[in-house]
Amino acid sequence: MRKIMLTGPDGQLGRAVRKEYANDEAQIISVAHSDMAIEDLDAVLKRVSDEKPDVIINCAAYTDVDGCERNTHLAGRINAVGPRNLAIAAQKAGAKLIHISTDYVFDGCGNRPYVESDPPCPVSAYGRSKLMGEKYVSELCHKYFIIRTAWLYGDGKNFVRTMLGLSESHDEVSVVDDQVGCPTSAAELARMIHFLERTEQYGLYHGVCTGQTSWADFAEEIFRLSGRTTRVRHISSEEYERMNPQSARRPAYSVLGDQMLSLIAPEGGGFEMKTWQEALKEYLNL
Repeated sequence: MRKIMLTGPDGQLGRAVRKEYANDEAQIISVAHSDMAIEDLDAVLKRVSDEKPDVIINCAAYTDVDGCERNTHLAGRINAVGPRNLAIAAQKAGAKLIHISTDYVFDGCGNRPYVESDPPCPVSAYGRSKLMGEKYVSELCHKYFIIRTAWLYGDGKNFVRTMLGLSESHDEVSVVDDQVGCPTSAAELARMIHFLERTEQYGLYHGVCTGQTSWADFAEEIFRLSGRTTRVRHISSEEYERMNPQSARRPAYSVLGDQMLSLIAPEGGGFEMKTWQEALKEYLNL
């Protein structure tokens, strides 16, 4: 039986991973931050040595983008040093390491989907800390999967639930229409993790639902599918910033292309992410 250590088990992705593996014969060892702080190397080495996992799935991260801008030290500790420690421990234990990264490693100035071979250029403390984590993982362990995802939603606080909540008391909501990306369900990303974990197709991947949309159009689809009559007022990022001052820059264009998934298909058996519309329907139980 495979032993899989899961960090960040209570976040949106962590919960989705636990649900995805519910019918797998693997033993899931959920390790919360209170049980093992990933930024503490000694704690990580001891826990991994005690558990002897075959796989480590790292869903732990400091994802408050504006918070990272205000506290770059904490961002670096959790998003960079944490993955470094897990990579060191995974290498020592001979375990596979699956690490989750982000579209924020790119500057968002592109005009076509970013693929895995495109050079990263983060413009925020969050993006820089996550890129540093990627580099540590790729340099310090051999059996690794780095999966960059974007616009994630699942069981927890997220854009979809926020829009549905606002629709209960608002006839109209203002949403930016000049930021474009790939809404991705945590359930679909968990399926991708499950697929890759059982292979030896190591490397860097982009893991997002296919297709692209703006936040405003995403909100309109949420309302349409859920039968809400709330109107969406399309606004610019500049207007949103005036209404809601933010600390960190957001990528204007953060569409990711999952080129590597298609390249490994002949040998690995293939895996395709659902479209963002299909995944949203599933999330809304439609």
